[in-house]
Amino acid sequence: MKTMQLEANASAIVKEQRLFFNSGKTKDVTFRKASLKRLYQEIIARETEICEAVKRDFNKSEFEALLSETQFTLAELKHTINHIKKWSRRKSVLPSLANFPSSDAIYKEPYGSVLVIAPWNYPFNLAMAPLIGAVAAGNTACIKPSELTPNTSAIIREIVTAVFEPGHVQVAEGGVEVAQDLLAQRWDYIFFTGSVQVGKIVYKAAAEHLTPVTLELGGKNPCIIDATANIQLTARRLVWGKFLNGGQTCIAPDYLLVERSVKDDLVKAIREEVTKAYGEDPQRSPDYPRIVNKKQFDRLNAMLDGESLLMGGVTNRDDRYIAPTLLDEPDLDSEVMKDEIFGPILPVLTWDKEKEIHHIISRYEKPLAFYVFSRKTRKAKRIMSQYNFGGGCINDTIIHIANKRLPFGGVGNSGIGAYHGKKSFDIFTHHKPVVNRGTWMDVPIRYAPYSKKTNLAKHIRKLF
Repeated sequence: MKTMQLEANASAIVKEQRLFFNSGKTKDVTFRKASLKRLYQEIIARETEICEAVKRDFNKSEFEALLSETQFTLAELKHTINHIKKWSRRKSVLPSLANFPSSDAIYKEPYGSVLVIAPWNYPFNLAMAPLIGAVAAGNTACIKPSELTPNTSAIIREIVTAVFEPGHVQVAEGGVEVAQDLLAQRWDYIFFTGSVQVGKIVYKAAAEHLTPVTLELGGKNPCIIDATANIQLTARRLVWGKFLNGGQTCIAPDYLLVERSVKDDLVKAIREEVTKAYGEDPQRSPDYPRIVNKKQFDRLNAMLDGESLLMGGVTNRDDRYIAPTLLDEPDLDSEVMKDEIFGPILPVLTWDKEKEIHHIISRYEKPLAFYVFSRKTRKAKRIMSQYNFGGGCINDTIIHIANKRLPFGGVGNSGIGAYHGKKSFDIFTHHKPVVNRGTWMDVPIRYAPYSKKTNLAKHIRKLF
């Protein structure tokens, strides 16, 4: 009975969304812009509540919540509101001689009804960011927030209900069963952020209806540090990037590849920077988040078994606390080196020659992020060019997502498609080509009979 009810609810959402889309309201750019402006004002008005909700879910500090949840979303909204009319305009393109006389253009057309499945690690930001693009492009949308962050999920529902008309944007709360029933429906586009394993499930479900998808996944993100790097600054930026959000960030450094001669100095500097950031006891720091739930805690805690510690290793299951932890040269076949860690545990591996770096990195699928710390700019750029990955930084971590003019997304196992800024608008838009052919002239070469045109056809490529 419960399963049938869920299926009915999912089906009803899709039906309501299609009715709203077919009304034509979302085709009006003024309507879209007004909706986004209301969303902007509602987030401003409820920013403190949003931060408190994230705090209750996994102890994220107000500063981190502002930085990575609300302010990031507001910046994306403002940029989209300012550019939506320009992005939505029909774009004229140079016509082909083969179609002379004609005028050619690309029409910007929404897909229709969009499903956004959001993760728990940045529960507000990663629900809102794709929604902004979907609404800006003229789609209706259904958000499935994570059930692991119920407080944030609830406030997302409240905001959406206050801002959008029924049928335009809706929120479907619940666990795995709700996600499964939503995926069983026919959507015009699906946007998923989460693990590789679940991403494959989403992709299979989408394939049943030939629904296009964007998958924002993850991977084992390497961080290479050579002997020329500014060690103290490197440590500070590593501590921020790795332990932000309690290490539960898809683009956090997953393991360090440190030139052997600077390993000890780097470890010492990281210890110092952790103390500066979180004090002698990070568990007492108001700025250090917790693991989202006990299932994730147990998964991470198991990775510490039998490993040699350079720092940290303190855990508390009742508090879902894992200290900022460095592991010393774990075996490449160990549990911690098999898959993405997604927590405050950072393995430290060493190398003497660059070929050792390649040996380790090549064991894994293409990562979502990639980092190099070095004062040798040419060398760093060469390494960046050598490997396939979603995006990355030289001499910093994570900050490549802060530039809305840069696309954000994975490649291969770390994802399909990219968004942020105009890219968010583009992925939810069908770019429809239209040729407007003139009638005052009609070159007869393309028409049968062809018997006397073969030699001419051998040069027709010049007209395309």
